[in-house]
Amino acid sequence: MKTARIIILSAAAALLCSCAGDKKTDVDRQIAEYAQIKIATPDLSGITDNGKEVLNLYRFAADIADGIYWKQYFGDKSEMEGLSRRDLREFAMINYGPWNRIDGKPFVEGYGERPEGVGFYPASMTAREFASLELPDKDSPYTFIRRGEDGGYSAVWFHDEFAPEVEKIAHYLTAAADITIKEDVREYLNKKAVALTTDDYYDSDIAWLEMDDSKMDLVIGPNETNDDQLAGLKRSYGALVLLKDLKKTELLNKYTALIPGLQKNLPCEESYKTFQPGSSSNIFVCDVLYDAGSYNAGIKEIAINLPYDKRVQEEKGTRTIILGNILDAKFSHIIAPVGNLFFQDEDRGCVDRDAFRLNIAFREVAHGLGAKTTVDGSQSVEQALGSHALTWEEAKANAVGNFLLCSLIDNHDVDAIITKKSAVATFVASLLRSQRYGMAEALGRGNAMILNYLISNGALSRNNAGKYLIDYPRTEKVLSDLCGIILRTQAEGDVAFAEKFEAQYATTPAAYEEDRTMMRLENIPADIRLSYE
Repeated sequence: MKTARIIILSAAAALLCSCAGDKKTDVDRQIAEYAQIKIATPDLSGITDNGKEVLNLYRFAADIADGIYWKQYFGDKSEMEGLSRRDLREFAMINYGPWNRIDGKPFVEGYGERPEGVGFYPASMTAREFASLELPDKDSPYTFIRRGEDGGYSAVWFHDEFAPEVEKIAHYLTAAADITIKEDVREYLNKKAVALTTDDYYDSDIAWLEMDDSKMDLVIGPNETNDDQLAGLKRSYGALVLLKDLKKTELLNKYTALIPGLQKNLPCEESYKTFQPGSSSNIFVCDVLYDAGSYNAGIKEIAINLPYDKRVQEEKGTRTIILGNILDAKFSHIIAPVGNLFFQDEDRGCVDRDAFRLNIAFREVAHGLGAKTTVDGSQSVEQALGSHALTWEEAKANAVGNFLLCSLIDNHDVDAIITKKSAVATFVASLLRSQRYGMAEALGRGNAMILNYLISNGALSRNNAGKYLIDYPRTEKVLSDLCGIILRTQAEGDVAFAEKFEAQYATTPAAYEEDRTMMRLENIPADIRLSYE
């Protein structure tokens, strides 16, 4: 039965491609994997003319950050803008370069495979070479590693490399600070302007967490480490211009009081959870008015958790921001259709928008939990696990996030009317759609690790009709066990085990091609592209 189903799917996929017409290139079909979604402008009626001018200045600053990201990730954007073929230009704009983010392969002739460290390191540098390099500031998230003509290495600060661009961003931020009527916003913007010119973000991170009553927000600068797959250290520039959803924020923010208890109740040894997050963490729900740089590249973020500075996390905590309008678009266009496609009736009805939102919220909260340094205190988790750190962090956040949500439902601490079955089924649907991310990015590898582990341990199975069957009690048990494995590996800095475990589980799922074909036939996109009204 399974063989027959694969043959039918392959024939259907071939027919689908042939019906598209000869004018459709392979690149066009890859572009079609990203559905074009128009994001309606949120209600700005409560924003004054002064506030709208602040938003304009935020967007100007975001555009400069976008240009910096092109240089970090690829180099000269004009090389991609000058491509003669329309399809190549369009796909390059989605990917911010000539490499498909799903598989890391080049789609433009003349370019090799994407370097593991993209533009942060010399293209030929290996993880072992970087680890053995004795160079001041090499481990800073805010430096490039450059090789000189004499073969020697140097660490170049972002603020030096991008001095003209950083100066422009700082100008826009101080201009916004001059006209804002909120003192805490003014404090944040002025400190952020200074931080960008020094690559010292401690003061601006504190100011950002203390800026909790503004309806508008700007996340800007080098934040995310996802692009650095060589050492998992270097941070990419990006920007989000945000408008807070006050009602949804109020509903979610009450969970922040539970965060210290969540850390204590993680399913691992006590020595792996001695880190105590600060008591000023919060959860916001915001609509995205504009995104740029790393936040606009490839697979779109639906939530973020910042800052990453351990000092700030201990002193104040973190801020989780759910990107509400993007989350809703992904649920409607991807998550719900995936559940309809792969689940039987009883499970299909469990895929729920509120469960998706809470899974994502606690995924981001989980980034701030667990160990930040190894138990022997010798180094950070990122330094200990090196190129494996990102994959394990993504796996931790998703697995622990669902564990936390299920635990809160058991304790009746969740106001939303969702069941544990909804929390688990929605989580599994999200894992299934993430197969489309491929193995080139840490997020794809981390999710594959979870999915393969669940299947290998009997939590998920599949019937002859191609439907996934969820053993709910076993899924909860297996996922708890996996959380323990991940938290131990991070806390111990056990890179040898991390490498072995990844080789077994962070691999392309066995049903990948079949599942991908089924999703394509149902016109379910891999992700979305945004346009703003």
